[in-house]
Amino acid sequence: MAEVNKTNRTPIRRHQGFGTAPPKVDDIRSTLKRIWTYMASEKKLFFIVLGFIIASSGLSLLAPYILGLTVDKVIADPAADTLGKMLTFLFGIYFFQAVCLWLQNYWMISIAQNTVFDMRSHLFSHLQKLPILFFQENQQGELMSRLTNDVDNVSRTLNNAVIQFVTSVLTITGTIVIMLWLSPLLTLLTLTIVPGMYFGMKWITKRTGRYFKEQQKNLGVVNGYVEEMFSGQTIVSMFSREERVMEDFEEKNDALRESGYWAQVYTGFIPKLMNMLNNVSFAIIVGAGGLLALNGAVSIGVIVTFTTYSRQFTRPLNDLANQFNMILSAVAGAERVFQIIDEKEEKEDESEAAAITGMKGKIEFKDVHFSYESGQETLNHINFTAEPGETVALVGPTGAGKTTIISLLSRFYDVNSGEILVDGRSIKQITRTSLRSQMGVVLQDSTMFHTTIRENIRYGRLKASDEEVEHAAKAAHAHEFIINLTQGYDTVLDSDGKGVSHGQRQLLSIARAMLADPALLILDEATSSIDTVTEMKINDALSKLMKKRTSFVIAHRLNTIRSADIIIVLRQGEIVEKGSHEQLLKKGGFYAELVAAQRAENEATM
Repeated sequence: MAEVNKTNRTPIRRHQGFGTAPPKVDDIRSTLKRIWTYMASEKKLFFIVLGFIIASSGLSLLAPYILGLTVDKVIADPAADTLGKMLTFLFGIYFFQAVCLWLQNYWMISIAQNTVFDMRSHLFSHLQKLPILFFQENQQGELMSRLTNDVDNVSRTLNNAVIQFVTSVLTITGTIVIMLWLSPLLTLLTLTIVPGMYFGMKWITKRTGRYFKEQQKNLGVVNGYVEEMFSGQTIVSMFSREERVMEDFEEKNDALRESGYWAQVYTGFIPKLMNMLNNVSFAIIVGAGGLLALNGAVSIGVIVTFTTYSRQFTRPLNDLANQFNMILSAVAGAERVFQIIDEKEEKEDESEAAAITGMKGKIEFKDVHFSYESGQETLNHINFTAEPGETVALVGPTGAGKTTIISLLSRFYDVNSGEILVDGRSIKQITRTSLRSQMGVVLQDSTMFHTTIRENIRYGRLKASDEEVEHAAKAAHAHEFIINLTQGYDTVLDSDGKGVSHGQRQLLSIARAMLADPALLILDEATSSIDTVTEMKINDALSKLMKKRTSFVIAHRLNTIRSADIIIVLRQGEIVEKGSHEQLLKKGGFYAELVAAQRAENEATM
């Protein structure tokens, strides 16, 4: 398990991953290129959208020119029916431009949603392939933030920024070309504001990019903390730590507010800067254009066209600046998504690995050594054999290595040295999926999903019939309390199984394991924190479940493992004793001390 820094309460990563030194993608183009790979299936539609963007941009450029031409013709011949024809033509231009805008937005939304659908699906499927250690060392809320907020950030940018970015580039280019054609001198005067825009935007975006990244990071921290506190609200209340929790949240929320504040403050400078420069440009055109018109160098219509184009020139520059900030925000979110996608998946099965079927359940540990961190061995010289159908109990103080043995057997980790054999085959010669499919697990805290009781039990074997589900529930002594619920087997459990008691969740977990019919059974403190009556039911259900199966039992309550065939006593990662309950008591060693200590504790609490 990850250590916890008591100052900031964040996991201290001990291996390469996104918690310490993630592979950062500072190059915006590189990140955008990765986003583009998710748009590959939408290329045809994207180019159609580009066609409509070009059409709408062309029509927006044509309208001011027609307006200026209309002014000149009306001035030249007020009696002619020019105004009506030109207004009809302008109406047609604006109508078809509106149609193009609607179609490009409609299809771009489809592209954006399909793209983020693929991205989110890829991220979620990748999470399913990561090692258990990854989830132990990172907050669930932080991972959820990347799966939701950061991906949605990319979605919003694709919905809005792409169209506006391309439109702005086309509009600026087209505007400059037409303005040069109408009057090179007025064009040069208009472009005098560009250096001011460039240096102003450079100063602003240099700061907003950093704050947008901090904002996404701090948002993930807040989400992670909120999820953690909601999950542990009972403990918070029991220890009256509400004030401390609010203080910690205030600190994290303040960091989010601070980064979001400055990101928006600097972004807010953009329209102010653009509006000022736009007014300067307008004043230059009116002043210089008026002098040129008096000298006959340009017509009144050209001045009207230029004033419109000047607005049309600065507006897309403003849009480009705004979209650039939105793109920076999306890139920050995409980088956080790609950091997880770049995490190494659980090691692939060895080339010689094959599926195991019909497991008998003989388990052998041969001189196994293992360490989570180099130089600090968690297990040393672990040797034992469990014959098919035997029950093996693992006992010892907290941190002795009991759960680590189960994790190695499940291949959540691989041994540093030594060997684990299953039915005489090295565990590395067995595919992980087939190995785990032969295992059933009943934990101290049974995980239930937000679905019906029937489907929670069926999770053990998805193709099981309703009759098989109910049969497993009856064998686990869960049927009686299930049918007394209002909706019976169709009762929907709340998050984490809330709605039924802890003991009832244990019975459901046992029913699930019975339905799976595993060859190898793992019980990790399955009867802890259970009242006596429920414990009797659970023990009876477990005895049925363990029959003719190789079982590994982890228990601190030693009275639950008296009947185990082998009791393995661990201390500081080593096996110090091994034998049956009676044999170990006769030795008078460490196990006998544990039994005596627990008996004295029980008598003291009676």
